[in-house]
Amino acid sequence: MQCVEAEIDFVESTYQLIKGHPARSLREDFCGTAQTACEWVQRHPSNTAIGVDLDPLVLQWGENNNLAALAPDQLQRIELLNDDVITASTQQLDVVLAMNFSYFIFMQRSQMIAYFSSVLEALNTDGVLFLDAFGGYEAAKELREERECDGFIYIWEQASFNPINSQMQCYIHFVLDDGTRMDKAFDYYWRLWTLPEITEMLIEAGFSSAEVYWEGTDAETGEGDGIYSKSEVGTADAGWVCYVVAEK
Repeated sequence: MQCVEAEIDFVESTYQLIKGHPARSLREDFCGTAQTACEWVQRHPSNTAIGVDLDPLVLQWGENNNLAALAPDQLQRIELLNDDVITASTQQLDVVLAMNFSYFIFMQRSQMIAYFSSVLEALNTDGVLFLDAFGGYEAAKELREERECDGFIYIWEQASFNPINSQMQCYIHFVLDDGTRMDKAFDYYWRLWTLPEITEMLIEAGFSSAEVYWEGTDAETGEGDGIYSKSEVGTADAGWVCYVVAEK
């Protein structure tokens, strides 16, 4: 449910911009099938990647499909760990990623700060943590949205939201052109964290900075232009996605 090419484009360009040199080592937390880690090692012959995930089944699928498609030299530069992202022990790296809102699985501040603190230890002196986040006034709402895609209909459902603790149940369903339905193909139960909460917890965990990168707007269409820049003011949209970039 990600565009890994766009994510890695952002990571590469933003790291180069703020550090003045390219990143070469990356850890993909909550990596699932490790598609992002695979994209990373394909970008440059010196790039190395580690993928960490608790689910052995998705890691195996990633090995059988995504890693199997890598060239031999690329395969030597990637490692998958079936481990907890909070306790996983890896060498220090340039970049750690937690994308697709995966870290929203932590429901309590203490859990989130423990995770951020563990990432801080996993980063080298020039290390940067990259996160994505979503929100908007329709994010805390029960809704169902359909989108026509090539060969199928994509359905995003926010099935429930509890305003007392900000926990929500979301699903992704698919309807194929032949009529086949895939209900609850993806199942997410997480907390809808706000940007002030995320950035404040990063600083509390010990990061030196935590900046929000907001998407620009296409002047002709009024839609997002895919260009994210460091911002202090966002737009009060019904739904938005942004990046959070935290330096060690």
